Amino acid sequence: MPETRRGVLYGIAAYSMWGLFPLYWPLLKPSAALEILAHRIAWSLVAVVAILAVRRHWSWFRELLRTPRKLGLLVLAAMIITVNWGVYIYAVNSGHVVEGALGYFINPLVSVLFGVLLLKERLRRWQWVAVGLGAAAVVILTVDYGRLPWIALVLAVSFGTYGLVKKIAGVGSVESMTVETLVLLLPALGYLLYLGQQGTSTFGNAGAGHAFLLAGAGVVTAVPLLCFTASAIRIPLTTIGLLQYIAPILQFLCGVFVMREVMPPSRWLGFGVIWLALSVFTWDSLRTAAQARRTTPEPVSVQEPV
Repeated sequence: MPETRRGVLYGIAAYSMWGLFPLYWPLLKPSAALEILAHRIAWSLVAVVAILAVRRHWSWFRELLRTPRKLGLLVLAAMIITVNWGVYIYAVNSGHVVEGALGYFINPLVSVLFGVLLLKERLRRWQWVAVGLGAAAVVILTVDYGRLPWIALVLAVSFGTYGLVKKIAGVGSVESMTVETLVLLLPALGYLLYLGQQGTSTFGNAGAGHAFLLAGAGVVTAVPLLCFTASAIRIPLTTIGLLQYIAPILQFLCGVFVMREVMPPSRWLGFGVIWLALSVFTWDSLRTAAQARRTTPEPVSVQEPV
């Protein structure tokens, strides 16, 4: 199979698994969102350490310790992703799957704004149109919900910030996730021990199947990440940019057709404006990438010496 096609399949697998997360977290009830989050952190560390052990890939850790700036950025990333994971688990298990999907629809526009505000990037005209439409959609949905869609905004901003910090850190996904979960391990274990002492822990008290599913949160977190990494090294960023919409689309479908969340006409209007914004944003990105390819000279092929 060609590497590009393999990369696309890995990407589809990663984003499809992320998109089906709303079907997994409800299986962990009666655990509360915070307990699920603590188990996800602990078991994710077990999963990524197992992956590193299979690869026998440990040398990076010593090099990372010699660069305090990168280490500090990963500690910051750990705190940010904790907020993102916790809010998303809460959203799914409290019946706000659609609003959670909205956050990941908004996320590309938030990343663009971060580029302007923090990296001093300049937006093209159609990117401004997309951002304006996204802001209009938030206003429409605020009126519809009768409140600011805080779940969507927290998810979008936290994931956008997380991506920005990871970009600056420049550490591989499995390696960075190892450090992030290691940083969070003590608070997570402390909370789980506290629940055990209070007699309110559900791990082991709600059946073997429930305990297995809680432990499975680590695998559920690590496997899509590995697929995404395998995809990112094989296909262009523009292709990844298109594939990323698979996850919120599946999350939205889960919320509407599986969880049966209410979707009044005004909410459909808000989502319609968001989808229009993303269509404009994607079209402009593809158009710009095509123009760049046409103006870039073909690289001269050099044969390796025999």
